[in-house]
Amino acid sequence: MRKDVYSSVKIIFRIFILRSKGSIGVINELLLQFAQYLEAQEYSQMLVSGYYSWNWLEATHVLTLMISIGSLFIIDFRMLGWVLPGVSATTIADRLHKPMIIGFSIMFITGILLVYAKPVENVQSLWFRIKMILLVLAFINAWVFNSRMRAADGTWDSARVAPKPLRTGAIISLFLWCGVVAMGRFIPYDWVDCPKVSNTALLWASGCVEQLNAL
Repeated sequence: MRKDVYSSVKIIFRIFILRSKGSIGVINELLLQFAQYLEAQEYSQMLVSGYYSWNWLEATHVLTLMISIGSLFIIDFRMLGWVLPGVSATTIADRLHKPMIIGFSIMFITGILLVYAKPVENVQSLWFRIKMILLVLAFINAWVFNSRMRAADGTWDSARVAPKPLRTGAIISLFLWCGVVAMGRFIPYDWVDCPKVSNTALLWASGCVEQLNAL
């Protein structure tokens, strides 16, 4: 019985994948073509083949990630009352704002260069795609969080914990950024690379154009 249900679901999903080739497939093909164009550029190849360039680029990305997300986590922890409960939340946020923004700026610049160095590998990486989705959600949450913080009554500033909406935003922020870091860490591993995957769902999620066209 279970095998029949599993087979039916698998067939339905495969039909869905085949029918979605018209729209999603075109997007994946365009992304792959653009990535192949970038990878053929001289500077892209230089970043990968350079003796120091790739290592320094990756190291700078990780170090600025520690600074920016570390600062963000301290702010989130303060909202939850886990650290520095005797210091006002706005004081902590103001002091950490500049290093956090500098860290995020350098992190995104180096991140773009890392993608530029290996565009095809990243475009067809399931982990990279999940990371991008989490990044978008993290920025949306940050915008909502800042809006709620400005709209909140200022009397909570010296309280041990922030109001519930801000605590909820802090928890969501922690989960999203932990997910971003984890997905970024998984990108170098080839567990679900296109040539090694036969599962239709994973091929579709990873944007494996050649493998999907062969179905």
